[in-house]
Amino acid sequence: MLAVEHTKIRTLREQAGLTPQELADRLGVTYRVVMYWEDGRYVPEARNVRRLADALGCATADLTGTPSGTETLADLRYASGLTAEQVSTRLRATPAGKDLFVDAHKIRSLERNRRVSGWNWKKTEYTGRLVQQLAAVYEVPVRMVMDAWMRTRPADEPPSLPERERKGPRASAVGTWEDLNERQRVYLGEIMRDDRMTEAEMWMRRQNNVTVPPTRQWRQLPFALHAPAEVVGHTRLQQRLRSASVHDQGAGATLRSLDRLGLIKVARDRVEVPGVGEVDRTLVEITRRGRACARAGLGEPLEPATPAHLLSEWLWAILVRVAAAGPAGLHESELTGKSLFYLAVGYRPKRQAHPSRGFIELRPRMAPGDTHVLEYRWHATRLGQQHMATYLHVYADLYPESAPPPD
Repeated sequence: MLAVEHTKIRTLREQAGLTPQELADRLGVTYRVVMYWEDGRYVPEARNVRRLADALGCATADLTGTPSGTETLADLRYASGLTAEQVSTRLRATPAGKDLFVDAHKIRSLERNRRVSGWNWKKTEYTGRLVQQLAAVYEVPVRMVMDAWMRTRPADEPPSLPERERKGPRASAVGTWEDLNERQRVYLGEIMRDDRMTEAEMWMRRQNNVTVPPTRQWRQLPFALHAPAEVVGHTRLQQRLRSASVHDQGAGATLRSLDRLGLIKVARDRVEVPGVGEVDRTLVEITRRGRACARAGLGEPLEPATPAHLLSEWLWAILVRVAAAGPAGLHESELTGKSLFYLAVGYRPKRQAHPSRGFIELRPRMAPGDTHVLEYRWHATRLGQQHMATYLHVYADLYPESAPPPD
């Protein structure tokens, strides 16, 4: 059962520059209680763990020794400073808690990976609603409760979270569209349509096993070749604009204005044109903000957000990459940057921030005879593997461009 490591209390108290009496005064307990905690004679109850962490200016994980990204359901309750009785009382005030007849015994059974009695507990839609309520009670993101549930009860079928309702366009996107002049609106709309057409073309290429360039490359759409039109012709985007009765003269000013508003990105490169040689080319890429603005202006429904318990396309691609390395794993130097703070065991963006998902971890590669560590390599954790297996079909629909993980 989860417990505070008593040796850490003294260490953290001294690091905070507090005497035992000062810590006792902050907590509203006696000097003797603090000394009993530090000596390991008594263990702080759940309701005191959160207060103790706050008084010491640390996270509850610093007291329990739980690495970031390995939290169980019991860890989340301790971090909230609530007893099982308090949690059950709060849950019974919700429809999900009432439907599951939640009580303190069931909360403890849930945390200890024991059977929880009740027919509705076998239905994932009911436990999915409970996950949402637990997130509200513990004041943490839904994905933290979902991950903790799957760590605590790996043999269970994961809860099914209710689908998010589709909302209308954001007021900011509508306002941005209304502030554009007619020419800017036509340009932005046609750039979005060409982006969609290119995306469909890339999908067809994948279906026919044709090589597809990286997304960051094909998202940059050719806008203009800086050579006489009678020699190089018009790009597809220029033809679209001409069909919309918007001449491409003065396009530079329109593109610059959309770029300044953060609706598109404009870039330049040089390409080889047969019979002409190298010429300059202007590329445009619609941004997320630009896509939202165009959708709002054209009256299209808002694209649904990634479900709370799933990864962004960027993080999913990294998890797939680690899994694709197989038993050998990836060398520790091959993963750097912010992704570790969202995926790796032992990481969190900031000291008091919510921890990583704990889907990947560093493991040592030992020398023959286990005499010393040769290097450290990244591997998918058990939860990371379970997450991939459970939601692979969902990710395939969300991110069809991402390569599937290995079998």
